[in-house]
Amino acid sequence: MPPTGEGLCDLPASRMRALLLRREVSARELVEAHLRRVEAVNGAVNAIVTLTAELAMERAAAADESLARGVVTGPLHGIPVAHKDLQETRGVRTTYGSVIHADFVPHFDSLVVERMTAAGAISLGKTNVPEFGTGSQTYNAVFGATRNPYDLSKTAGGSSGGSAAALATGMVALADGSDMGGSLRNPAGFCNVVGLRPGAGRVPSWPTPLAWFDLAVDGPMARTVTDAALLLSVLAGHDARCPNSLPGDGSEFDVPLDADLCGLRVAWSRDLGGLPMDPQVTDVLDRAGISALERIGCHVDAVEPDFTGADDAFRTWRAWDYATTLRETLDRHREVLNPDVVANIEAGRRLTGDDLGRAERARTALRSRMVELLQRYDVLALPVSQVPPFDVDLPWVREIDGERMHTYLDWMRSAYWISVTGLPAISVPCGFTPEGLPVGLQLVGRACDELGLLRIAHGIERATGAFRQAPDLTDLMRRAI
Repeated sequence: MPPTGEGLCDLPASRMRALLLRREVSARELVEAHLRRVEAVNGAVNAIVTLTAELAMERAAAADESLARGVVTGPLHGIPVAHKDLQETRGVRTTYGSVIHADFVPHFDSLVVERMTAAGAISLGKTNVPEFGTGSQTYNAVFGATRNPYDLSKTAGGSSGGSAAALATGMVALADGSDMGGSLRNPAGFCNVVGLRPGAGRVPSWPTPLAWFDLAVDGPMARTVTDAALLLSVLAGHDARCPNSLPGDGSEFDVPLDADLCGLRVAWSRDLGGLPMDPQVTDVLDRAGISALERIGCHVDAVEPDFTGADDAFRTWRAWDYATTLRETLDRHREVLNPDVVANIEAGRRLTGDDLGRAERARTALRSRMVELLQRYDVLALPVSQVPPFDVDLPWVREIDGERMHTYLDWMRSAYWISVTGLPAISVPCGFTPEGLPVGLQLVGRACDELGLLRIAHGIERATGAFRQAPDLTDLMRRAI
C-alpha cells in the first residue's frame, strides 16, 4: 500500500509518478498533502515566498480528470513543484528578490516554467532568492532569509536556497534552480539534496538579453539523483530562441541510472590546489565520500588540477553580465540595492576590451586543461563548498580556517571555478558534520555527458546513503507555529 497523507511528501518524485500512473494516488491527494506540509513547516524555514494553493488545486483536479480519460500530459503529470523566484511565471508574482520588483506580475512564463508546465507539473508557487540571485546566502529585503532545515540558525545557501530548503522538507517534489557561481550546487550541499549544473547549452534559458552568454545556466534540483535526471529530461532540449542550445529533446535522461562503478577512475581534489577549506568539510568527504568510493571499487587518485586564471575569468565575466543587464537598475534605484549588487555592476562598468580578452583566454585555457584531465579520469570529485552551512544572520563567510575572506565571492571558489569550465557538475549528499550539518560532494563530468555524470552520481549517492537522512520535521513544525 502506498503512503497516505503527508507521508506522500517524502516519496521520490519518480515514485509519485508511478503511483499516479497506476491510479493508486490522485494529483489532488498529492497536492493537498504538500500544501499541508507547506503550512506546517514553511513558517520555520521561509522557503516558499509566494504560494499559489488555489491554482494548484485547480490544476490537480484537471490532471486527475485528464488521467481518468487515459491522457498523460507528460513525465511530470500531477507532480508538485515550485519555481525559483528568478523564473518568470505568468500571472504569478516574480520579484527577483528585489523590492524594485516586489509587485511585478509577468504576462509570460520563462522557458523553464513553460517546459515544466507542459510536462504536467503542478506549481505550488515561488521559492526565495537573494536579490537578483547575488551570492550564496538567500536573504532579501522583500521576504527575509531562508533558513536551513537541518539547523534553523544556519543559512540554506543560495541563490537557489528556497528551492533547496523546500525540497529537503518535502514541501515540493522537484524544483528548478539556476547557477552562475554555485547557486544550484551550494544550497544543494547545504540542504542535503541534489543540484545539477548542466553543461553549457544543455538547458536553454529564455528570456535573456544575453543569448550567447553561458556562464549562468538553469538546471534541476531534487532529493535524489534519479529525480534530478527526471526533471532534466523535461528541461533539456533544443529551443530555437536559444542559439547555443544543444540538439535533442531531453528524453535520453529519463532512463534507469544503475551502473557498475567498479574500476571507475576518480580524480580527487581536496582543496583545488590550495584553497582554504574548513576541516569539517574535508573530514566528512574523506570519511564518508572517498571511503565510499573505494569500498565500491573505484580507483581514487589525489589530483590538484591547475585552475590558473579561473578567478579572473569568473569575476570579469560576472561583472560584465551585471553591468550589461542591470546598469539601468543601478541608475534608477541605487539607494535600495544590495551593496554587493552595486559593486558587481560598477566593476563591470570599469572593464575594458583588454580585460574581456584576457578573461576569455584564461577561460579557454582552463577548459582545455579540464578536458585533458577528464580524458584520463571518469570524473573529478571535490568539495561543493569550502565551509559547512554558516550563521543565517551573516551575509557571507568572513574567514575560512584562519584565512580572511575579502568579498562575498571569496568563499565560493570551489564552486565558481568549476563554472568557468562550462562542464556539467553535480552536488550529491555525502555526510554530516558532528553538529549534524550536511556536506555535499561535487562531481564534474565530461563535456556533453550529463547522463554519464548522473550515473556516477547515482552510484555514489547509494554508496554513501546520506540522502536518506531527512531534517527533523517535528522540530520544524513546532518552531513554525
